[in-house]
Amino acid sequence: MHTKIDKNSRIPIYGQIEEILKQSIYSKSYKIGENIPSERELSVQFDVSRMTVRQAITNLVNSGLLYREKGRGTYVANPKLEQPLTGLRSFSEDMLARGMKPSSKVLRFEKIIPSLDIANDLFLEPGVEVFYIVRIRSADNKPMGIEHAYIPVRLLPDLDEQKVLGSIYALIEGKFQQKIGNAVQQIEASLVTKDESKHLKINPTSAVLNIKRISYFSDGFPFEVVESTYRADSYKFISEIKR
Repeated sequence: MHTKIDKNSRIPIYGQIEEILKQSIYSKSYKIGENIPSERELSVQFDVSRMTVRQAITNLVNSGLLYREKGRGTYVANPKLEQPLTGLRSFSEDMLARGMKPSSKVLRFEKIIPSLDIANDLFLEPGVEVFYIVRIRSADNKPMGIEHAYIPVRLLPDLDEQKVLGSIYALIEGKFQQKIGNAVQQIEASLVTKDESKHLKINPTSAVLNIKRISYFSDGFPFEVVESTYRADSYKFISEIKR
């Protein structure tokens, strides 16, 4: 690893260290899940103060390249999946496009009377049944999120538990020959619940992304409400803003 620091450079020393560590991660000198040298070791290696090293590491933690474990050290993080806020794809379609293998574990599949809020989102009269589907969504066998989906029974009366192991979007456009038009999505950050942390296999104090998506047929009629919880350590959303 290149370790030369130019103390006369206009680039701050912590920024130079940050770049050196970043290149070591990109070149896989430090592999995913591997701990990097301690602050003390790096301060000796670069002949700088620990405070300077700490600033560089903190910046890399904030950018998602590293993560800290109290009492154990600092480790190379799994790169977060970049999710553009344009284009409409299902979880399965998205993971396949990334070369990853999607899978689902169905925790619940039943008919229920939804809350008034869900009924309103789906343009349903009170008391009309929906399928309530709870699934753990995984990529390459790593749990990524938990989805709570609501689909009107009258729209897809032949839906069953086996059919929802894959992509519901693909099922709707394939077997049921319905054209999907658009979706409206809301994203909020929160702390994971105890139950969610167990299913997602993350620390009980971890941050998560709560996403509510209402999907519509091409004629503007809603067919699905999904309330999801995704790991914040694995996802980041990207938006291009033009002036």
